[in-house]
Amino acid sequence: MSDSTKKPIINCHAHIFKGEHVPPYLAKTFVPWPFYRLLSTPLILKLYKRSVKDSNKKFQDPYLEKKRNKVIRKINLRRNKLLNGTLSLIGFVLTYHVLFIIFEWLSLVFSPEKNDVIKYGLLLKEWVESIYLLYPIKNIIFKIALATILFLFFKSGRNLIWFILRKTLKFFSILPGKMTRDLLERYLLLGRFTLYEHQTRIFSVMKKQYPPRTKFIVLPMDMEYMGAGKLDPNFSYKHQMQEIADIKERGKHKNEILPFIFAEPRRIREEQDHLKFTFDKGKVTLQDCFIKEYIEDKKFDGFKIYPALGYYPFDEALLPLWKYAADRGIPIMTHCIKGTIFYRGAKKKEWDEHPVFKETIRLQPPTYGPLLLPQVKNKDFSLNFTHPLNYLILLKEELLRIYVSTCSDETKKLFGFKDLDTKLDHDLSKLKICFAHFGGEDQWNRFLEFDRYGYSNDLLKNPDHGIEFLYTKTDQENISWKKLEDCWKYVDWYSIICSMMLQHDNVYADISYILHDEHIFPLLRQTINHPKLGKKVLFGTDFYVVRNHSAEKNLVATTTGNLTVEEFDIIARNNPAEFLS
Repeated sequence: MSDSTKKPIINCHAHIFKGEHVPPYLAKTFVPWPFYRLLSTPLILKLYKRSVKDSNKKFQDPYLEKKRNKVIRKINLRRNKLLNGTLSLIGFVLTYHVLFIIFEWLSLVFSPEKNDVIKYGLLLKEWVESIYLLYPIKNIIFKIALATILFLFFKSGRNLIWFILRKTLKFFSILPGKMTRDLLERYLLLGRFTLYEHQTRIFSVMKKQYPPRTKFIVLPMDMEYMGAGKLDPNFSYKHQMQEIADIKERGKHKNEILPFIFAEPRRIREEQDHLKFTFDKGKVTLQDCFIKEYIEDKKFDGFKIYPALGYYPFDEALLPLWKYAADRGIPIMTHCIKGTIFYRGAKKKEWDEHPVFKETIRLQPPTYGPLLLPQVKNKDFSLNFTHPLNYLILLKEELLRIYVSTCSDETKKLFGFKDLDTKLDHDLSKLKICFAHFGGEDQWNRFLEFDRYGYSNDLLKNPDHGIEFLYTKTDQENISWKKLEDCWKYVDWYSIICSMMLQHDNVYADISYILHDEHIFPLLRQTINHPKLGKKVLFGTDFYVVRNHSAEKNLVATTTGNLTVEEFDIIARNNPAEFLS
């Protein structure tokens, strides 16, 4: 079958928001105050634009002539063996002296008695000075000048010194840390795409890297409530959404874009016209409001949530919207991976305990209390919001009933709550959810490594059901809080998500972002060829966020190269069409 007769490819996870749509203090919690305010998003984007503008001058007169003359001088330098050798010798001597100068400076910060590398570096310096192989430099200005000349004009010497420091001093080997590097790379990505004045241009860049007829689920981001500063009013969330609506309504790519709307519970509470609804006998009807305008009038295709920004996916403000979505089969895309975008504010007291799940506080007799969430650092605590088990509270009527019992009378009426022993009249078991990023490649590795952990083998022992989360073999009536506690604390997210996909017809997962790691493909192929799981896996790349790992064309080529044509068609053509139906 030719591609023209097949269903179109659908990339189920893509972003086209601009750097201006990101809060200013994204570096908060990574960089201490007040320095994170200096490393602000607007400043970084402004500097990036200026650098690109300056860089583009080299393609204009008279810079073209200057550039050509510079190249000619370099060629002549390489051909002049005497001059080339002299510069190499100068570079060697400079590197040799600057290395010992740096060890001397480090001794002022780190005690040589406590750091063997610095201690022996200083001893070596004294010895080479004693045999006249090192010129003793006393003037601090001269030392700074030598170091500056080396780092500006002698690349090989600069790289050698940096390599030695990173390999010998632990302090340098961790600067910057992985999360900080990820953040800096994120700034670079934002810089690249902030050069475009409208999201249409970003969409066009993405579209050109795919075959004709390819469609894209475009996911906006509402980051105004993440505690990282306020946005410029000219680039608010509503501005971002209007630009996307323009593409869908009258842009040249209107037939390829499948936009979702972001659902933010704090905005729902704050803005009265954001979500308005009525309900009768459990059926939710939207009134005139922002969400109705985009879902029903502008025909957006689904909802996007990002719990790591500081809320649970079962937040009470979202429940009427989820009832509306479940009744109509409207898909929801949720972030499910550890990342660099998360809540930057202080941890709230009510977040010390999980709202529903419990943990063991006494073995005999078995006694349970609220599940404690002790993490303090934002990047660690955000995983409690992102944890896939939170969605059981939406999908399992027994857990939803417990949560609704703590909600307002209006929410109780919506679901027909009577008491804790009586089933709800209406539930969310048919909710259509996609776990974006499938939990992350680190969780896939955990699944493969847990060869002796029982729950992680349930996918093999019970291929049609996976992990039974709520009940034990000996008690099919009372919820086993111990099992839920164990799953929360110890089970990999791949096993949890797969089990939820097996147990619920409308639960999916996409492979966006994790595609950059080629080690996932053996397990991915095994998942695609599973008789039930294979129907729930969606193709997506996470354009443009994944760009710091791999170019878009490379991701597509790698994916099609590691899968058969039939396997790729399942996740990129057939399953996405079912998810969006």
